[in-house]
Amino acid sequence: MLTPNQVLHGYSMGIFPMADPDDDNTIGWYEPKMRGIIPLDGFKVSKNLAKLLRQGKFEVTVNQDFEAVMEACAEREDTWISEEIIYVYSKLHEAGWAYSFETRLDGELVGGLYGVAMGKAFFGESMFHKVTDASKVALVYLVAWMKENGYILLDTQFITDHLKQFGAIEIPQSEYMKLLAKALA
Repeated sequence: MLTPNQVLHGYSMGIFPMADPDDDNTIGWYEPKMRGIIPLDGFKVSKNLAKLLRQGKFEVTVNQDFEAVMEACAEREDTWISEEIIYVYSKLHEAGWAYSFETRLDGELVGGLYGVAMGKAFFGESMFHKVTDASKVALVYLVAWMKENGYILLDTQFITDHLKQFGAIEIPQSEYMKLLAKALA
């Protein structure tokens, strides 16, 4: 069984766990040759998203509903977020390592993200939305929180078109390891 300490050790070594739904949710460790990150100084917010943020349509909270965020992130056809992953990350949350940023509309959880914070690195795990732009709003708040607290590395593990719009880039694992060492020093 995966333990919180194994997850923290893995992150410190530049690897992360995922369950394989095609292999009875067996936990595997991953170390992509090209790593996704969002450079905080290159974080981009579109004009439309900036306008939405000014309107204050969504309420954003931190660590108010961690497990519900994880469960919502897992609600997809193929997911690496197994019950074991939810259990272990919930334990990391209880111990102060894992965070969730929740987006609410009229009090209802409609978007969010979760990840693990170590040193000055945030390891983003997953995000979801039930209402357009709800996960984007959570990401903007995460980046603001990271900047306020002196964080220097936002690890997205992989890169997607969704993350590219915010300035996400891929870097070689060797470069990532240098950034990680600096963030954990």
